[in-house]
Parts: sequence; structure tokens; C-alpha cells
Amino acid sequence: MLTKKISVLGCGWLGLPLAEELVRLGYKVNGSTTTHSKIEELRKKGIQPFLLSFPENSSKTALAEFLEADVLVFNLPPSKIADTYEQLLATVLDAAPACLKHILFISSTSVYPDLNREVTEIDAEATPNASSLLLRCEHLVQQKPQLKPTVVRFGGLMGGNRHPGRWMAGKTDVPQPEAPVNMIHLADCVKILVQIIQQEKWGFTFNACAPEHPSRKVFYTKASLALGLTPPQFATQQEWQFKRINSGFLQQELHYQFIYSDPLTCLSSPEF
Repeated sequence: MLTKKISVLGCGWLGLPLAEELVRLGYKVNGSTTTHSKIEELRKKGIQPFLLSFPENSSKTALAEFLEADVLVFNLPPSKIADTYEQLLATVLDAAPACLKHILFISSTSVYPDLNREVTEIDAEATPNASSLLLRCEHLVQQKPQLKPTVVRFGGLMGGNRHPGRWMAGKTDVPQPEAPVNMIHLADCVKILVQIIQQEKWGFTFNACAPEHPSRKVFYTKASLALGLTPPQFATQQEWQFKRINSGFLQQELHYQFIYSDPLTCLSSPEF
């Protein structure tokens, strides 16, 4: 079935550029925000705006209208509403109308423990009793098989106003200097989500992370210097605690080539 309308729940750092790209490609797009002042901005970008404030949102009518689409992109950052995130997701899923065919759930590679090796999608199982909030939420989504959900576990997010040069600049005794970083640029995030929708890759769980993994010391030193900031000082190598995210399954299924396969190459990019 041809996707015609997409609802993006959460038009922030990732959701807004995704919604803009979908509009550019000819889709009708609903976009949610919690901020009154952003309503007009969304409208000017060709996005049908909805003011949905969670958990205070009391308008079931507005939520129901927002969900009238072929695909829902669930893109709310759990860090801001961790205590109510699970219930919020359950509320949205329960309100899903018959016309909603698919859900694209944005998760994170933080679901993986530090196994001191390369990890793939099978190394973290979505279960109702998982210690990870996101794994429990992935399981909730997967309990709606009629929506043929796809889960995307993104690595560390960079690009736009998120420049990693600011994260460690000037710090001392930074641990794990030789551990690999697992990063992905905003441009790749948007392109991957669009490709999933266009190729109708439903019913999958994907890792989404740049294929190259420079060490923390190399990456954060170069990132800080790219902004003219004092690079961090790293501790003497301790016992290793790391994971190296493998995105091979995504690359294979989507025939996807990363825009920034090495996160070092974009640190001076004008896209930041």
C-alpha cells in the first residue's frame, strides 16, 4: 500500500528535519510539538501542526486526529519524560486508528550493555520485564503486529546543533580513551528513516550507527579542536568497557550507504 500521510510525534532535533524532508518528497505530514510558538513554524514548513503536550495532554480528539495517517514515527526522547514514557506510548498505541498501518519507533543503542565486543541486533531482546526502558517500550510496540512496527536503534546523535566537540572539551581524567565511539550524523538519521518508509521495510529491528568507530581519544580530541576548544585529557587506559555497534544488517536490507561512514569526516562540516 502506498504511503501517503505520515505523523511525526516529536518535531525536535530529528523529527523536524525528517518532517521537512518528507514534505519535500511529497508526503502529507502531521507534526506534533509541545510549544505554542512552534505551531506557526511547522505550518510555514508545510507540516500540519498539532499541539500535544504529554503527559498533560487532555485532548483525545487532537491525538486521534494527529494519528490519522498511514505511518506513525514515534520520536519522543525518553530522557525528558522517563517516568511517564511507557504509559504515554501505551496511550498512543491504544489510540491508533484503523487507518494507521505502520509505526516507526525510534530507539537507541543504549539498550546494549558493554559486552567488550561487536554487538548486533540479537544482543538485546525486547521483553516486558527488561531493565531498559527502551527495550520494554520496543516490546510494547511489537505487541501491535497489525502495525508491522520497525524499530531503529540509533547510535550517538550528532549534527545540527549537536557538536560533540562541546561534550568533552576541557575535561580531565576522561575514562576509556581507547574504547570505540558509536556515532551517527543527523543527515544519515533522516535518510535512513526515509528509506525505511519508501522501501516499506516493516517488521524489522535495525542498528543505525556509522560503520567506522574511532577511539574516544581520537574522536573527542579532533571534535574539540574543530571548534577551537581545549581538547580533553584522558585517563590512563583502564579495564575496557565498551561495545562496537554493527549496522551491517541495516546496510544489507536497505542497500544503504552512509553519508558519513566515518564520524571523524563530518566534524568540520557546515552541516553542524
